[in-house]
Amino acid sequence: MTSITIGPHHIDVLYDEATIAERIDSLAAEIAGMDLTRLLVVPILKGSFMFAADLIRAMHKAGLRPEVDFLMLSSYRTNTVSSGAVNILRDIETDVSGRGILLVDDILESGRTLAFAKDLIMARGAEEVRTAVLLEKPMHRAVAIDADAVGFNCPDCFVIGYGMDMAHHFRELPFVGVLRDPAPTSPDQ
Repeated sequence: MTSITIGPHHIDVLYDEATIAERIDSLAAEIAGMDLTRLLVVPILKGSFMFAADLIRAMHKAGLRPEVDFLMLSSYRTNTVSSGAVNILRDIETDVSGRGILLVDDILESGRTLAFAKDLIMARGAEEVRTAVLLEKPMHRAVAIDADAVGFNCPDCFVIGYGMDMAHHFRELPFVGVLRDPAPTSPDQ
């Protein structure tokens, strides 16, 4: 496993840029095969923004022409563990009636956020709601939900980077990693 140091932070890289890009192209092909009616892609913000942007570009290459709207939900706030309560911070503006919806999220762990979003969109009259996640951690599922498209099965650790954060830090990293603090210091420091 590759490790990098950013300031005082030591980070182990789980999935590098090239690996993520290759998997996203495969996911876009899978999604194209779902044949969703009047496709509306709804990324769940904030964590999914990088994944969603790259996935939407890959969907274009796969021949899809989706519309996009955004939903902002939160169950973590500044914690590293879900609070269990899902809050709508920003709702979508698009009418979903009779449409095929693809919810895009960064990670499926407890399942509360994705299940909440799926139930919300279905209750508004969507024809079908499918889900795509970059990472899946099945060992902590609190509700019965599976993603329709999964980038990677993730080990049981708190991950950062590629849109995912710890207290609003590390979203900008172009890879998914595990924070190992503090960074090791040399005897000279």
